[in-house]
Amino acid sequence: MLETHMLNPTGYKNVAGADGKPCGFSFECRAPYYRGFSLSILRNIAVTVDGTAYPREDLLLTVNGETFTLEETRTVVSNRWLFGRFSTVTVKKDGGLAPGTHHIDVTMTIAPSYMPMQLVRSGHGDFTI
Repeated sequence: MLETHMLNPTGYKNVAGADGKPCGFSFECRAPYYRGFSLSILRNIAVTVDGTAYPREDLLLTVNGETFTLEETRTVVSNRWLFGRFSTVTVKKDGGLAPGTHHIDVTMTIAPSYMPMQLVRSGHGDFTI
């Protein structure tokens, strides 16, 4: 549905820790769904960069200024990811990403309560750090 517009082409950057050294990277994405939803129906975000898949435990999601682990989102009913809005996914990775061009694949799984199945949608693209 919205897969081609899922990733913000200018939303990539390395993230610094408290010591100022890169401790990960982040990107902005939209939920590939036709309406807004509470975070409790988000089941997973899978991120692969340059062939390296990052475990869900290393991902954080920031929506409306609040940051959650993917496991925490399962109980969040008071925060809605609004249609068309970018949210930030942060991936923990010592040293961040090396400067240069990278390829990303993102797959999001959503489980709306009124559907008998989960929705799995992917987006991908190249970006430069």
